[in-house]
Amino acid sequence: MQIITNDKLVRRNRAISRYASIVGLIVLIGGMVISFTRPTLVIISFAALIMGFLLSQVGMYFTNRWGREPRPDQFLNQSLKGLDNKYTIYHYTSPVPHLLVGPAGIWVLLPKHQRGLITYERGRWRQKGGGFLQSYLRMFAQEGIGRPDLEIASQIDSLETYLKKNLPENDGVPIQAAIVFTSDKADLQIDSDVELPIPTLYLNKLKELIRKTAKGKPVSMEKLQKIQALLSPGDGETTQLEA
Repeated sequence: MQIITNDKLVRRNRAISRYASIVGLIVLIGGMVISFTRPTLVIISFAALIMGFLLSQVGMYFTNRWGREPRPDQFLNQSLKGLDNKYTIYHYTSPVPHLLVGPAGIWVLLPKHQRGLITYERGRWRQKGGGFLQSYLRMFAQEGIGRPDLEIASQIDSLETYLKKNLPENDGVPIQAAIVFTSDKADLQIDSDVELPIPTLYLNKLKELIRKTAKGKPVSMEKLQKIQALLSPGDGETTQLEA
């Protein structure tokens, strides 16, 4: 499988994650110190606490995606190891963060790092359990589950717009998608009678899904080569090969 990663972007965002987290922590501590030592400066203290919290949230967002290893792109690379070189996965070089193109078609992949009990009920995703500690982590160290179905739908729209504009003759290659939980501590509990809006699976099941799709309805190499040529890397991007 060919792996194309925007390493320049990864390095930049890793630096942002580090500095935002450090500065956020310093500002938070400063706000707390002011609140205890100079209670008359309540407005400054309150402003510092808000600013520190916001910077911490920015740091958390960037850290979850680029600051920790293995990163989401590295998880996906490892899970798809063994696919042949007809497949190319693009990380941060296309209109969507993670895009796989190969005989199984075009796949938008949305890695989610959340842990704990994950459910889908009445059109809503929920992350349950853990008590006070888990709630604290979701506030300060771990993002909530959010709406991954809407997130990935937005990515699909962006990719469709890009392909229609730059490759209008691209017919017969539908865009597919999957939500992939990368943590081995994620516990997906979806009732059998619930129909998920997007295929949702554990990381170790991703390659099986891709291969099964390719066997059922493979995409011609002629169509794939046009798409891969369009998405070929530009300056500042690196190509890696994995057997």
